[in-house]
This record gives sequence, C-alpha cells and structure tokens, in this order.
Amino acid sequence: MELSNSLTKRLSTILATMSLVVFMSAAQKHQVGKSISKDLFGIFIEDLNYTADGGLYAEMVQNRSFEYSPSDVDLHEYHKKGQWHPFTAWEFLKVGNAIATLSLETEKPLNANNRHYASVDIFTVGQQGAGLRNNGYNGMVVRIGESYDLSVFLRAKNDGQVCVRLVERDSVLAEDIIDIDTSDWRKYETTLTPNKSSEQAAVEILFLQEGRVDIDMLSLFPQNTFKNRKNGLRADIAQVLADLNPAFMRFPGGCLTHGDGLNNIYKWKHTIGPVEQRKEDYNIWNYRQSMGLGFYEYFQLCEDIGAKPLPVLAAGVSCQNSARLRGTGQQTIPIEDMDEYVQDMLDLIEWANGDINTTWGRMRAEAGHPEPFHLEYIGIGNEDHITQDFKERFLMIQKAIKLHYPEIKVVGTVGPGPDDWDWKEGWAFARETAPDLVDEHYYRQPQWFLDNLHRYDNYDRTQSKVYVGEYASQGNTMLNAIAEAAYMTALERNGDVVSLSSYAPLLARIGNTQWNPNLIYFDKTNVYPTVNYYVQQLFANHRGDTYISNVVKGIETASCVRDSNTKKVMVKLVNTTDSIVDVQVNLGSQKIRSYNAEVAVLSGKRDHKNGQGKHLETDVRPIVGKEKLSRKFMRKLPPYSLTVITFK
Repeated sequence: MELSNSLTKRLSTILATMSLVVFMSAAQKHQVGKSISKDLFGIFIEDLNYTADGGLYAEMVQNRSFEYSPSDVDLHEYHKKGQWHPFTAWEFLKVGNAIATLSLETEKPLNANNRHYASVDIFTVGQQGAGLRNNGYNGMVVRIGESYDLSVFLRAKNDGQVCVRLVERDSVLAEDIIDIDTSDWRKYETTLTPNKSSEQAAVEILFLQEGRVDIDMLSLFPQNTFKNRKNGLRADIAQVLADLNPAFMRFPGGCLTHGDGLNNIYKWKHTIGPVEQRKEDYNIWNYRQSMGLGFYEYFQLCEDIGAKPLPVLAAGVSCQNSARLRGTGQQTIPIEDMDEYVQDMLDLIEWANGDINTTWGRMRAEAGHPEPFHLEYIGIGNEDHITQDFKERFLMIQKAIKLHYPEIKVVGTVGPGPDDWDWKEGWAFARETAPDLVDEHYYRQPQWFLDNLHRYDNYDRTQSKVYVGEYASQGNTMLNAIAEAAYMTALERNGDVVSLSSYAPLLARIGNTQWNPNLIYFDKTNVYPTVNYYVQQLFANHRGDTYISNVVKGIETASCVRDSNTKKVMVKLVNTTDSIVDVQVNLGSQKIRSYNAEVAVLSGKRDHKNGQGKHLETDVRPIVGKEKLSRKFMRKLPPYSLTVITFK
C-alpha cells in the first residue's frame, strides 16, 4: 500500500526531528571547548606586483630620484630592455624656443645613498623655460578640488624661478611659481589644487632662468591619504586592507627579504629616516623600490589597522634562486660578519619596542612615534634551503634574540613546500632548536586543500607552533575561494597548533604583475577584491579564542568559535559541492544572550570570479542579514558557499 503524499511528508518531518533531537542530545553531552590562537588570520604584504611604488605607497612620481637602472631588470624580460634607465618615466621639456641640455650627474649628490640627480643647463629661457615632465605610473590621477603636496630638492647656479604645474596634455590643471635662492641643495614645497579631474595627468617642473639647475627627489602626494598621514598611503587600497581586520601583518617579504644574492638582502635600516636619505634598491621581482614604504610606514600601517607587526628578515643567507640558479644559488654572509648582522636584528627590536632613552628608540621617537610599536613576533628567514650554512646562522640569530629579548616570538622557516626535503629537514631542525613558530608555505590546486583538511590534526602540540605564512589554491574562482574556506575551518579546528595564517600574495597592480593569483587587484583608479578576499574577510571578522567541537552534523567543513571578550559564538559552514547540503547545528549548552543572529552568506557558481579591472554586476560579495534562530536548528547550504552565523 502506498502512503499518501501528505502522510509521507509528515513521517519524513517526524524522522528528521527525531534524528535532530538525538544528534542534539549527543552533541550537548560531548561538546568540548579548547583555546585557540586569537591571531589566527592576518595578512602578508610583499613588494611584488608593484604593491608599494605605484600601489599602496601614494607617491605619484615614478623614479623620483633618477635611480632606475638597466641592471634592475632580469635580462630574460626582453620586453623591458631599453625601458629601464635613470630617466624612465621622465620627459625633457624645452618649451617656447628654449635652448637647454639635460644630463645625469653623480658629483656632489644630495646624499651618498642615492647618488643620481638630473642637471638642466638652460642657455636660452624662451617663453616658458626648460625642465622635466613626469607621467607617474602610466598617467597620474588627480581630482578637482583635492590638494596635492609637491616637494623637490633643487640646487641652482643662479637665483631665479621655477614653475611647477599639473598638466593634462597641453592643458594646465594647476601651477605655482617657486623662487630659487641657493647654490646648495634645498627642499622646496608647495601645494597644487587642480581645476578639473584627470586620469592622465603629469607633473612638470620648468626653470625660468639661464644657467645650470640640479634637481632630485621631485615628489607629489595627495593630501587625501589613509588616515590623512602626510606623504602616506593610498587611501582606497589601505582601507581594503583595514576592512580585512587582520590580526597581524607580515612584511616586507617573502623572497624579497632574503633577496637576489648577498648584496640584495633587504636591510631595514636603509628604509627608515628621511625618504631622500633612504637607500633605494632593486628587488628580486625585477623592479626598483624607492623604500618610501619602509619599516616605519609598515609599522605605522599595522598600528592604523589594528594588526600586530611581524617583520621578516633574512637568516644570514640569500634566496637559493639567486642569480636565477634554481635551488642552488644560496649565498651566505661570512661568519666573521654575522655579529654585525645579528646586531641589526637586535637594533630592530630596540627600534620597535625601546623607550626614548635607548639609541634606536630615540630614533623612532624623532621620526614621530615616541610610543613603542609593541613588537611581539619576528620572522627569521623565508622558504630557505635548509643547509648547514642556514642552520648555523639561524641559530646565531635566534640565540641572540632570546638572550636579549626572551619575550619576542621567533618564527622560523621550513622551506617552500608542504612536504618536500626542506620541509622535512626544516622540521627536524625546528625540533632541535625550538623556535616559537615555523613558517609553512604551499601553493596548490583546490583539491589539495580539500584532501588535506586533517593535515594538522596529528601535529605534535608540544613542539613549535605553525604559521601558515603563504598559501593559495592557485585561482580566483568561487571554487578556489570555497576550497580555501574549507581549509580555514580546519585551521580553526587546529588553532591550538596553528597560531597564524595569511593568504599570499596580497596585492597586484593590473598590468604589472609577476605572480598570479592574488587576493586584491587594483589599477590607478580602483580596487578589485576577489572572491577569495571575502572569504578571508569573513574569517578574520569572525575570529574567536575558543574552538567548540561537535556542533555541526552533515558536513566536515565547518567550525565553531567563541570570543571570550565579546561573548559572540560564530559558526562557519562551507559547502564545497554543486548541490544543496542539509546540516544540523547544535550549540548545546553555549550561553547565547540573543537569538537574533547575524547571517552572512557568500555563494556563487563554481567558475565565477569577480572583475579585475572593471567592477561587474555579477561580482560576488557576502549577503548579510538577520535571522531569529535557536541554539538548535537545521539549515540548507547553497552550492559552493560559505555561511557565517553569529550569535551574541
């Protein structure tokens, strides 16, 4: 006998309810809370893909001190040959019948760190003089009514005047006249306010007297920077980072840190102090860094977005891929020079945390930050080949830090892969030397992340903690983002051994990328968060310090955390399939003050990805709403989705 449809539905409902009651009763008895890291989700900034100059650092002038060099670019990048030289982004101007010559000079420079400067010899001024134009990074973006701070160092043989102006082709958007009255280097400043907006503007400097004029460090900044800091960061990009609510920020690399050979190891002391005195350098990603975004700015950004600073310095060795010798190019600082190198590490900690009566703490205060930066973590090395030379130097650095600053947590490295020789040798070394954390990296396909949800379940809880410093599922589709979300629930479940994690790379300027995929794309006018970005944001904005087990039935890719400060309970549910999935949620005996829950859902088609270079109507973003839920409920999860439910 066949049952009627109505009776069948009633029986199904009764059975489902009985199943849910049984599950809830069992879960309530066995729910266990364990402490996990509150710093679990952060960000990692590396200066590749034009992240700093031409990106986050709001300087609008490219090659402002004439330091670009053909040697900055890997010769294999043939398309850049001839485009990379001291006058890259500059144009020599002779306006209105002016007669003049342009030369590059190094005699009696502004300072010893950046020796190049331009000299203009004017023989006939003509109607408008002679000078230079800088087009920035493929055209400058200026907005009507907004103000831009211009500064330049000049040295003139004769007193005279200089015209500085913003232009769009032949149209003058703003200008000012500056009197030059010194034969020694002097900084001149003014403010320009354009009379119309442009995305193809340039800055010009025209000398209106005969004789030689030397020029260096022509700079143009919007006054509208992040937190309105003078000569600061591009507001829209920095705000997108702030919106991630990162617990920490790792910087400045990456491969950039240990560099392309010993002469290219990143030196933090070259990146602080007045910007005109900072020592520019090329990076391993084949372009030059002005160091305008240096350690002071990185630490300041951390403070501005509420992230703990995690600087990373080389472990006394260069990248093993130096000189494009894949895996065999590691160069080592001579042992006799390591004491000085180790002292640089100790000086950094004093600079960050020392009071104003210490040598380096006083320098930080003189730069404008008398209060300490409260440095807690420091990274030593990045993806290094675990050689005996590396081990010897790492141990020297770690011992010195722990001797002088035992409270600082040292982050070691276990190579570039999740299970290769360096990873095995690195962990063996870590078990001997016991750094506070070790840094694991992996870039793999989405299925790898789904196959490795239990990677950290059996890690030894008594050994070094883990920092998953660089990871990505090699794509920006919905599938990639959801695979990462699934993996992040496993990181939360193992948050007692995995203390930190950060997606990589973070930023990429469209048209100037050396690595894909990235979390955030941008051009000179807009910022384009990926679907992956919103996964990171949802997890970071819903962090907890206690993991609660046995909450969800129906999927493995779920987690539940509680924040002891806010008392919020947050459930994350990830559906990695192309079908709707039913789950049962039981918060058991968890104390919940309100059943008006906030529910955020991120979902989309498997192959969808957000626009890069254009905002699309189909861009995927979380949909956030309010729902009245009990501590025990059933829910249908959309295909390829992340759902975050927050109870107060």
